[in-house]
Amino acid sequence: MLDAARRPTFLRAPRAAVVGGLAAVAAAAWLPVLSRPLSPDEGGFLMVAAQWGPGTSLYGDYWVDRPPLLIGLFQLADLAGGAVALRVFGILAVVVSVLLAGELGRLLAPGRPIAAVAASATAAIFLATPFFGTTEVNGELLALPFLLGGLVALARRWWAAAGVLAVAAAAVKQSEVDVAVAAVVAIGALVWQRAWATAARGAAAFVAAALASTAVILAWAAANGTDPAGLWDAVVIFRGRAAEVISASASSATDERAHLLLTSFLVSGAAGVVLVALVALVPGRRGRRRAAAAPLDVRLVAVALLAWETVVVVAGGSYWLHYLIATVPALVLLVVATVRHRPERWRWLAGAVAYAGVTALASVVALAVVGRPVPDDAGVKQYLAAAAGPGDTAVVAFGDPAILQAAGLQSPYPLLWSLPVRVRDPELTELTRVLAGPDRPTWVVVDGTSLDTWGVDATAAQPVLDREYIQERVVGNWTVYHVAGREH
Repeated sequence: MLDAARRPTFLRAPRAAVVGGLAAVAAAAWLPVLSRPLSPDEGGFLMVAAQWGPGTSLYGDYWVDRPPLLIGLFQLADLAGGAVALRVFGILAVVVSVLLAGELGRLLAPGRPIAAVAASATAAIFLATPFFGTTEVNGELLALPFLLGGLVALARRWWAAAGVLAVAAAAVKQSEVDVAVAAVVAIGALVWQRAWATAARGAAAFVAAALASTAVILAWAAANGTDPAGLWDAVVIFRGRAAEVISASASSATDERAHLLLTSFLVSGAAGVVLVALVALVPGRRGRRRAAAAPLDVRLVAVALLAWETVVVVAGGSYWLHYLIATVPALVLLVVATVRHRPERWRWLAGAVAYAGVTALASVVALAVVGRPVPDDAGVKQYLAAAAGPGDTAVVAFGDPAILQAAGLQSPYPLLWSLPVRVRDPELTELTRVLAGPDRPTWVVVDGTSLDTWGVDATAAQPVLDREYIQERVVGNWTVYHVAGREH
């Protein structure tokens, strides 16, 4: 059978058309969310990005446990128009990811045209299915093109490019280090084959490019007032402390989300793809001999990425559905590995992928017909946007900065999300200072009826809120307060 790179153009064109069509279908599944209200993360990151520059905290006047390239991408979206531009960025990330998945299939399973189509179909399905939290633009999604691009670079032995893309992915979401994991496996395979010189050159190029890229990103962040020590604390140290807090204090909602995440992985068909692929990839004696002769066993990379991505999803602690997007590279490589190494068993896996496709289509159609529920913070956004005046500020306690972003209000309290509050200000010392200080916020929005929540001691802050603020409105589960003695 002809190598994929040598196939005549008229044979490659239909495959390219199918891959492009799959990318278009995945993009179309995102169109209904273009006008959907921003999620807390989307609104919060846009709010942080819009004011990023030298300030009083890590990113301007706000602190968030994310690396700088993510904030930079949201900054571009803000400059391009905000919410709709951000969703367009997300759609572009989906399209590019599906196309790169197809290229991975072409490169890693040469001579098997179905590999490109199967790989792109896998990416398209799991980037379209609502079971993977594909209703908002987040770090996992924006990092995916860098991850798949890095894997393509490794497949081509473009070590330096892979190093750059590895750093870019981690600079969007710190846990997305799949390219580095794959590079270690690839270099290890070369060492196993005693290709010492090739392994040394590849490792040197990868590391040198990664270090240079890291230096550029850190210098760029520092120019915007974000220092390397602060970044290390935010993207590495904080995650360990957050895991401890979640383990010790998390409410039952965390367990409920974990159950929903596991159920979604099963119902979406992703678990079936993993299980069937792993069974199909178990080699017989002839399979073992063929694998030993291969320059790089794609199965090793696929299993290594699956192991790492499982750790990422589980160790995230909060168990949001969009964590599952991090498993897309492993799902794609498992499919490609099956086509390459056990083509006679591809029908098994095709059935699992087809089931996932049907499930994704049904869920997308159901959401389009029934519609997504209106977020419970919508009424608060509308009220504050109408009631707030020039110069007003606000604090949301806790965890929904999209309220502030939608109302066009800045916060004098640097912690916009609930988990940083629980880790960095668990006794609400800083919040108490802000509420009692001369620059106290005009508005305070509380999720519930008090500041008390898991992982937080509101003993000092609640009396200050009760003394300095007057309850203005209750909207759903949210309570809106206005500072006493100031008209509005």
